[in-house]
Amino acid sequence: MDLLDDLKYRGLINQVTDEEGLREALKKPLKFYCGFDPTGDSLHIGHLMIIVTMIRFQNAGHLPIALVGGGTGLIGDPSGRSTERQLNEHNVVEGFSERIREQLSRFLDFNRKATIVNNYDWLGNLSLIAFLRDIGKHFPLNYMLAKDSVASRLEGGISFTEFSYMMLQSFDYLNLYEKENCRLQLGGSDQWGNITAGLELIRREGHEEPAFGLTFPLITKSDGTKFGKSMGGAIWLDPEKTTPYEWYQFWINTSDDDVINFFKYFTFLTKDEIEEYERKVKEEPEKREAQKRLAEEMTKLAHGEEAFNQAVHISESLFNDDLKSLSAKDIQVGFKDVPSHKRENKDTVGLIDLLVEAKVSPSKRQAREDISNGAIYINGERQTDLAYTLDEKDRIDGKYTLIRRGKKKYTLIEF
Repeated sequence: MDLLDDLKYRGLINQVTDEEGLREALKKPLKFYCGFDPTGDSLHIGHLMIIVTMIRFQNAGHLPIALVGGGTGLIGDPSGRSTERQLNEHNVVEGFSERIREQLSRFLDFNRKATIVNNYDWLGNLSLIAFLRDIGKHFPLNYMLAKDSVASRLEGGISFTEFSYMMLQSFDYLNLYEKENCRLQLGGSDQWGNITAGLELIRREGHEEPAFGLTFPLITKSDGTKFGKSMGGAIWLDPEKTTPYEWYQFWINTSDDDVINFFKYFTFLTKDEIEEYERKVKEEPEKREAQKRLAEEMTKLAHGEEAFNQAVHISESLFNDDLKSLSAKDIQVGFKDVPSHKRENKDTVGLIDLLVEAKVSPSKRQAREDISNGAIYINGERQTDLAYTLDEKDRIDGKYTLIRRGKKKYTLIEF
């Protein structure tokens, strides 16, 4: 399938400038770029559609430039915001930029001519007078005020700092066009105004070889809620912030109504493969084969096969109450956010005393009742002996004991 036709099938095109011209340009290797402003120390799942689409372009023979906005990140993009962004210090943005550079390098193939650039390299030493004289003259005020990213902020107020963002991003495109022969910019739907402003700047500078812009739609789930959030908050690409197990769980819990669209957006499965899973969702939804395949594809893509295998192992161990098969490393990943209690004393301890000490049960009376009622599990095994004493045999890798009260309330005891 033609690249643009494939993007259309997957629902990945929101707007495109001069589609026929772009289709013709894509018959040869084309340099394209997408920007990532370092507003935090990690990219999140909301960036994934753009990253995966960049991979699609690279797989089709085109040449990606990932732009880290070390310069524009100091200014703040008003697109999609109703309030002014809190500005970070230069050293903070520099640190964020490096983290994002590292994360992007996990996805793009730099052995196949992908590159990463930082716009601070050309914006950092830019002369204000020269910029206003040479670039600012191409931006009529009424043209800028008409852009959605600015117009939506006029009533509530927008600073000149954020107002100037459009000119800086346009200058990025001009710079990459002139220095790298980059002729396509990709971005989210909220970037349409900035992208078209860049194209207009290229035209006003007198360049005749056509340049293009393409934006992706905003993803929402079938229930209308925002994509990329879980009960614990944002889903991050950094495995220290969102573990591979948590990442796997996010995808495997996808609803039947969303899973086929997510296959289209985020995976490299073919149309035939996706249609086969669509049939399985309709005919055998209880097997959840589509969700399992989606979780596998996405976990391998973001974290690799070893992390995927670990996530599956943790999931199966929890489902089967086979917690003793877990390693200390598995527990650190799978139980990162459960309540924990550190015990300095490694001597044996009575179960009743430990339940109260770790605040699993509020009192000894309640602890006795919980044990007698069969509500207490030690490393997945029910314990009903009121006189039970925990010792070395109850510690996984000599370090952890998992206590469960009821169906889901876990407490991690660390020795």
